[in-house]
Amino acid sequence: MASRWNRRRMLGALIVVLALTAAGAVAMRAGKAGAPHAGDAPPIALQFAPADVTSVQQKAIARWLPVSGALSPVEQATVKAKVSGDVREIRVREGEAVSAGQVLGRIDTADLEARLVERMGALESARAQLALAEKTRTTNQALLKQNFISQNAFDNVESTFNVARGSLKSAEAQVQLARNALKDAVLVAPIRGHVAKRHVQPGEKVAFDTPIITIVDLRRLELQAMVPAADVPGLALGMPVELAVDGFGERRFDGRVDRINPATESGTRAIVVYVGLVNADGALRSGMYATGRIALSASAPTATLPLTAVRTEAGQTFVWTVEGGRLVRRTVALGRRDDDAGIVEITTALPPGAPVLAARFDNLKDGAPALVREPAAAAARSS
Repeated sequence: MASRWNRRRMLGALIVVLALTAAGAVAMRAGKAGAPHAGDAPPIALQFAPADVTSVQQKAIARWLPVSGALSPVEQATVKAKVSGDVREIRVREGEAVSAGQVLGRIDTADLEARLVERMGALESARAQLALAEKTRTTNQALLKQNFISQNAFDNVESTFNVARGSLKSAEAQVQLARNALKDAVLVAPIRGHVAKRHVQPGEKVAFDTPIITIVDLRRLELQAMVPAADVPGLALGMPVELAVDGFGERRFDGRVDRINPATESGTRAIVVYVGLVNADGALRSGMYATGRIALSASAPTATLPLTAVRTEAGQTFVWTVEGGRLVRRTVALGRRDDDAGIVEITTALPPGAPVLAARFDNLKDGAPALVREPAAAAARSS
């Protein structure tokens, strides 16, 4: 009995010691967890140099009106058949240079020559009839003065003379028409330029007004651009235009506004502007596609930021500002932009004087501690 009682007492004491030990360990852990560490410090703020930030500034934004279209020669001509007949010869081919007055080809003139001979015969007959009528008139005029014939008889002779004189004039006109037809059978270049297209081949039969050869003068070209009617008041004749042409890489061509159509195009309500350019070296060709822009007068000063300060993510445009020692992401709306100056119009009001991050930084978070170092401090750190 005594030994059994002693065992129970020893077991109970061991349980109490273990419980006290566990409680002490829990208390120590709780105390360590709640006690502050000597090395703990407040979060470190992001520091930006003065060169990393900018601010909203009032600047004038250059305005540009984009234009585009195919180039076409200012002067071009289509040589057409002025008489019908078979094409006897064509002396030029596409791409060849021609001068004004140069013979390009001929239409067969056999029928025209025969017609001229016929007209000249009719002319000789009319001259003979007029000569006879004139002689008869002279004789009858003398007889009338001697009262050998009546006035009515002389009037008939006078009428015959007038008819013969009219017939002669008609015959002369017919001869001239036949000669003109012979002349028109020779195809002549009306302008200097290059052959753009030969529409017929030798041996083909052509009717009156059939196109034969198209000639283009490439020394002066023009671009026909459609511009909104609202932008026309800002245009003026002589405004410079810088053009880029497909296939010429970085080379630019200088043009100017030559003409402005006085009426809008039906349906589009746009106005055609004609931009002319001199093709001195002949490098450009008709039909080449060109794009460019017309420099308009600058706008009034407006709120702007550098393009590098504006960011776009998921279709949302925003900037980073430093306000009250923290980063703030502010959504902004943009207006016009000037790529040459590297600025863009900001139509959303920002806090006056708030620094805006001008450089691009990654992993920025809204509300993170941030500050902008003073210029002197930044210079001291860099030294």
